[in-house]
Amino acid sequence: MPVPDFQSFFRPLLDLAADGKEHSIQEAREYITKIMSLSEEDLNELLPSGTQRKFDNRVAWAKSYFVQAKVLDSSRRGYFKVTQRGLDLHKLGHKRIDIRILNQYPEFVEFHKPRAAKEEEVEPTSETPEETLQKSYESIRSDLASQIVQRIASNSPQFFERLVVDLMVAMGYGGSRADAGRSIGGSGDEGIDGIIKEDRLGLDLVYLQAKRWEGSVGRPEVQKFVGALHGKRAKKGVFITTSKFSDDAKRYVETIDPKVILIDGRMLAELMIDQGLGTTTTATFEIKRIDSDYFTEE
Repeated sequence: MPVPDFQSFFRPLLDLAADGKEHSIQEAREYITKIMSLSEEDLNELLPSGTQRKFDNRVAWAKSYFVQAKVLDSSRRGYFKVTQRGLDLHKLGHKRIDIRILNQYPEFVEFHKPRAAKEEEVEPTSETPEETLQKSYESIRSDLASQIVQRIASNSPQFFERLVVDLMVAMGYGGSRADAGRSIGGSGDEGIDGIIKEDRLGLDLVYLQAKRWEGSVGRPEVQKFVGALHGKRAKKGVFITTSKFSDDAKRYVETIDPKVILIDGRMLAELMIDQGLGTTTTATFEIKRIDSDYFTEE
């Protein structure tokens, strides 16, 4: 089963704490895992950022919301204990505890103020603030990638060739920009549009096919490129297009030697975003956490 939303962890977290003892966040994870019968696969699901397990993140946020509502007290790192308010809430016997219930506490409303006014009209989000931020980021990034593909398609073939050079250099290929520029955009000899150094010394070469394309690029076109690579005794090739590759073409390159990487329009745009090519940063956000070591007195 997928990892439940973090509000689903409120009730079992309070059940655990209701004995009045101090518990660790690790105990909470183990208890919730058992209660909800979560599998290893469920537990190992990562956040979109890939930096943390989704389960761990949601348990931590559930605890944090309870602390803000004064339902739990967390006076030392990684541990928590129920408060009198928490015991009173537990006695009410709610089958499910969610943000609407926590909104009865003034301290939580103050903490949650940016959205508190909307909670009565819409279903409270099932995502943690971090997940909401990450999804918003992914949405903005996806829209930007679509815009990049459209702009590439509206420019000339010469611009596309220059873009490929700039991207390869930004990714560490081709030596200098001048060397890379002389390597691509030639005659398209035998299905090869360019040759670029894999490193500054040119110890190995990468052969390129860079095509603006409308419609899906199929296996026959990729096979032509692979045939050209065999003719050059090349070991590595990159086929870049502004459109997409067919499933048959993708399966084909998985079974052949030399190694061929297929870069479609979407992946091309994603790489450009990663390298800051053709894009500009309009805002930067930092997510900070408490440094518990700073507040620890010897």
